[in-house]
Amino acid sequence: MISPEDIIQLTSNFVVAVLGVAFFLTVYRVIKGPTLPDRVIALDMLVGIAIGFIAVIAIRTGYTLYIDIAISLGLVGFLATVGFARFILARGMVGEQPPEGGPAVGGQKAKGKGGKSLRPAAVGAVPVNAKPRGGKKPGGSAKGEGNK
Repeated sequence: MISPEDIIQLTSNFVVAVLGVAFFLTVYRVIKGPTLPDRVIALDMLVGIAIGFIAVIAIRTGYTLYIDIAISLGLVGFLATVGFARFILARGMVGEQPPEGGPAVGGQKAKGKGGKSLRPAAVGAVPVNAKPRGGKKPGGSAKGEGNK
């Protein structure tokens, strides 16, 4: 009969082999691309594979501190993925067509009167010289009780 230690050894060897293949395929995706979001997802997957390797080492050695290291790596990897995602959203994709009426993306700049570059306005921004709508004075409540 097979002992539990032998089962753990065989299973961990199999898992290390599968994680190794996944690691090399993911590294290929990081290098090959084709787009920046694909690379970011592949880097996030590399973090998951590294956590898998750490978990296998923790099971083989019986040293539970490795689990804390894997949890920390997961948190740092998550924050890195969120940072990359914010970078991609702020930068836009190179060669991407701008939405209708939206600012140009990928090095193209919108031009105003006299050839001056225009900066995109923030969503919901009000121009400095805008007048209040509806003829109401600022500071009044929604029911109009402020103008007594």
